[in-house]
Amino acid sequence: MEKPLDLTLVIDIGKSNAKLLLIDAQGAVVERHSRANASVTSPLGYPALDVQGLQDWMQATLRASANARRCGHVIASTHGAALVALDEKALAWAPLDYEFEALALEGAAHTAFAAANNFCKTLSPELPAGLNAARQLHWLQVTHPEAWRSTRTLMPYAQYWAWLLCGVASSEVSSLGCHTHLWNPQAGSYSSLAVARGWAALFAPLRRAWEVLGPVGAARAAAWGLPADCQVHVGVHDSNACLARYIAGHQGTATPTTHAAAGQAPAAEALTLVSSGTWTVLMAPGAPSQALRAENDMLGNVDVTGRMTPTARFMGGREFAALLDGASPGAATPQSAQAILDTATLAVPAFSQHGGPFAPRAGYVVRDGKHLQGPLSQHLDDAQRAALAALYCAQITAWLTGQLWNAPDTITAQGRVIVEGPLASNPVYMQLLQALLPQTTCYASSDAVEGTARGAWMLAHWGAGTPGVELQRIASTAFPGLREYHQRWRAEVSAQTPHR
Repeated sequence: MEKPLDLTLVIDIGKSNAKLLLIDAQGAVVERHSRANASVTSPLGYPALDVQGLQDWMQATLRASANARRCGHVIASTHGAALVALDEKALAWAPLDYEFEALALEGAAHTAFAAANNFCKTLSPELPAGLNAARQLHWLQVTHPEAWRSTRTLMPYAQYWAWLLCGVASSEVSSLGCHTHLWNPQAGSYSSLAVARGWAALFAPLRRAWEVLGPVGAARAAAWGLPADCQVHVGVHDSNACLARYIAGHQGTATPTTHAAAGQAPAAEALTLVSSGTWTVLMAPGAPSQALRAENDMLGNVDVTGRMTPTARFMGGREFAALLDGASPGAATPQSAQAILDTATLAVPAFSQHGGPFAPRAGYVVRDGKHLQGPLSQHLDDAQRAALAALYCAQITAWLTGQLWNAPDTITAQGRVIVEGPLASNPVYMQLLQALLPQTTCYASSDAVEGTARGAWMLAHWGAGTPGVELQRIASTAFPGLREYHQRWRAEVSAQTPHR
């Protein structure tokens, strides 16, 4: 007797980790696998995404799975700033790692390239290394012209995995509109830069993230351990998969459900969604585009329906880890956070130079006005370092929320703030964020499945009335001196040399 095709396979590829989740029709995870994700050296000598390593791992894992043969749907959610090129039948060149520093143009080349991008049209700021995916195309075209000449088709990273699974090439707006310089969000078309350079003509046809491209088919089924008639969906940019759970137009998710104590959150209320991971991405549907400032690494992303979404972000996962200096995030307590406030221990950005409003600056920690030299573990215990990391990320989250909604003092920011990902399970971060944004109502996603993977699962069943989002409302917690501390932190940040 054949097994029912009652599971959905979600391929969730982040910059640091990759996951495979097999999810049933009720949204429960039946099987989960993960592995670290890192770049490899390409045949041309540059750092590249490890697509072959990931493919080998996925295929071996799924072939060994007792449940993979029950998958009726498969969809990929991947990090942004990643493009894949095909020749007539395979990779034309290995997809570049966006952290490759040589992608950062200098001098006249930088000036010319920046001038070709109209921020008012693309809402895509100039970012470090290859975070503007157009820089990757430019670099490859100039540095490796022979490899470039073999390019027949371009596609975003999520759609590459869909192509591998079913053989149908496609492109999708949430990845194209992710600070690439390649998309004009307000016009809903390729940018003038993409057209002028001939790149637009190379991209595979546009399809919606939730659309079905076709079945896996018999030829691929054995290699992947999946049924031949498993339906392959187009796929999505990871942060936008998270947002898809909340945007209007998807039955069952337009108004999130919450725990009984929290009540029902009004659908019309202003929403800021915080998707955390390697990157902490803030998305504010309906926020004014006029508030976007390129110098603060603010941009206009594009949601899965094609609508522009004001967005800000910082490399929160990396910065959090830097401040932990080996401590566990769970070591933080309200008491250790209060000790950080009482001793005026400030973490001044930035602790990652790969994007965010303060990226080019070198971060440092001061206590009572004195710089702490050497490893933080020499000055602060585990609980204090974990609290400092939570406080630092909460302050930047609150500051960016205010910037998105034109409420720069943050005290006046209103509406809902919903946190997904690792930060949602950090109670001290959530308590501090609520205290920093007293006029908002903060919620933590209580879903055991990451927002990116859950959103991708919902997209594979778009319009089918999947379960609503379970949220935990954050109670107000008093942190004496927090407002004065935050003002002092902002003054310290403002005193630094303008970063752009």
